Amino acid sequence: MGKSIGIFITLAAAPLLIAANQPPEGSATQATKSANAKVAARLPLADQTDFENANRGFLAKIEGDRILNEDGSIAWEIGQFDFIKDAAPDSVNPSLWRQSKLNSIHGLFKVKDGIYQLRGYDLAVMTLIAGKTGWIVVDPFTTPAPAKAGLALANKTLGERPVQAVIFTHSHGDHFGGVSGVASAADIQSGKVQIIAPHGFLGEAIGENILAGTTMNRRVQFQFGTGLPAGKTGHVGTGLGQYLSKGDIALLPPTKSIGKDGETVIIDGVTFEFMDASETEAPAELVFYLPEHKALHSAEVATRNFHNVLTPRGALVRDTLKWSKVIDAMLARYGAKSDVLLASHHWPTWGSANVQTALKNQRGLYRYVHDQTLRLANQGATMHEIAENIGEPDFAASDFGVRDYYGTMNHNAKAVYQRYFGWWDGVPAHYHQLPPEEASQKYVAAMGGADRALAIGETAFASGDYRWAAMVFNHIVFADPANEAAKKWLASTYEQLGFQAEAGTWRNIYLSGAMELRQGNKQGDATATTNARVLNSIPAISLFDAMAARFNPAKMTGTGGIIQFSFPDRQEKVSVDLGKSVMFPRAGETNANAQVAVNRDDFTRLLMREISPRELIASGAMKMSGDAGLLAAMFGALDPVDPQFDIVTP
Repeated sequence: MGKSIGIFITLAAAPLLIAANQPPEGSATQATKSANAKVAARLPLADQTDFENANRGFLAKIEGDRILNEDGSIAWEIGQFDFIKDAAPDSVNPSLWRQSKLNSIHGLFKVKDGIYQLRGYDLAVMTLIAGKTGWIVVDPFTTPAPAKAGLALANKTLGERPVQAVIFTHSHGDHFGGVSGVASAADIQSGKVQIIAPHGFLGEAIGENILAGTTMNRRVQFQFGTGLPAGKTGHVGTGLGQYLSKGDIALLPPTKSIGKDGETVIIDGVTFEFMDASETEAPAELVFYLPEHKALHSAEVATRNFHNVLTPRGALVRDTLKWSKVIDAMLARYGAKSDVLLASHHWPTWGSANVQTALKNQRGLYRYVHDQTLRLANQGATMHEIAENIGEPDFAASDFGVRDYYGTMNHNAKAVYQRYFGWWDGVPAHYHQLPPEEASQKYVAAMGGADRALAIGETAFASGDYRWAAMVFNHIVFADPANEAAKKWLASTYEQLGFQAEAGTWRNIYLSGAMELRQGNKQGDATATTNARVLNSIPAISLFDAMAARFNPAKMTGTGGIIQFSFPDRQEKVSVDLGKSVMFPRAGETNANAQVAVNRDDFTRLLMREISPRELIASGAMKMSGDAGLLAAMFGALDPVDPQFDIVTP
């Protein structure tokens, strides 16, 4: 802490630049060029093994320049990353540039006889396994249009086959949201198509996409750079994949769940040995081995990068100790007998020895961040001190599959610390800090006012000290959001940090921040996770839990009471105990002050504000008895959703 104060005093006392200079925009500074050159000199960027694997088994590409949604909007632009070729420009970390080249390779690929993958048409990979009579689809992308187009390409290239089953490996939207592109709800309800998922899948999918969906979706815009244009100074990929496809996701409940003990299941003549991988990369996750094919599918537990232990969009902190042990179990059980390792992101690894090395290094990666974080914490190091000093395992210098393309050692060490110790680092001054705006006003005043603070920030920027410059300029912006000079300098600082980042996520976060500072908060929600299709598919009690998370006591009128909701088309009942400060839903039926009966489709229309309660009652679609004021009080107390709240300004 004394060192930090000393740095502040030194900078404050140093000769300052005049705070009237114009910050650079769209070009790498000499400091950034030097930082990226050091990365290029340190890593074996010329190694072609990954490129050989990423191109192996190519069969065909989707024709045309775009994949369209049903409404004519663009779900995916084919070839949007064709600019990623040759050597890395100064504005992109050369290691990330290499990863993005690999992730940009798109088409239908043969992994081995009977196993195929669609890669490069979404963030994730869709796998097709040929059964005796049809396709078994694994992780059907984020949105329906790319999934439908990918399946069509496979049928055209390999012969028409019906979909017999869909496997969701885990509860993240890029692995189930496109399901309606490969199977209809009617086919699933009739039993014609199975949906297989890990235990707890639906609850976890609902928790991420409904309960916390508004904030997560906004942060997704930063993590995945959804508003950034593709280009050498913009979006070049996320590390895990190139981009999220655009459109409305679907959520269809599984027809079969795989339990905690795993299970061997025959699906359309193909043997699947399912293994539980919950509470690793996702709260609900599975991996599987195909003994007839000697193929191990690692879902998103082991891919070709370091993953997030706490994803920037927000999630529960993941258990790296268990994560490493699940990978070890995969290695012990299947490593030696697997001819190929494939996953729901990136490209496969062939050869038993290579599979075992890949799994061993992935296992070691998560164990390293876990053990070294705790080692340093138990010596008294704080979260930020650990992140600065944790280093990386020796094999990260030669194995690109464990590098910081999506998660980073810095970020993940903080996540491990948070899992064990929480957000507080033990320093009393950090326990009850001032909120950002108030603190920033005091910091700026302590630096001698906005002009003096700007000069301090410019001096830091000129020396290539971008992290310090970002702190200074951010304080000025949060103290006075109308200070255009500070916003321009902060944007340029974020830009240089983004240009240097090896992680696609870090680059996207910084460049998205720069874009919003320059252009304003104008992004749109490209992938809608809270739509009518999703709301209709979840249990009523989960829907009311999400509504309760919008309840604002300050807007509640009256003394409250109990409302009984009945949904005859689903045979669901939920009672809501409406108080002055809490809205508490309970599944089932109870004595109530008001009764409401309505079909779920109509209730969803009500929630989507397509129709009012008065209109539903007048049409006879909703019936109500008892205290009608309770329903009005409940809806009146629900905060509207603001999907585009400010982030880079107060």
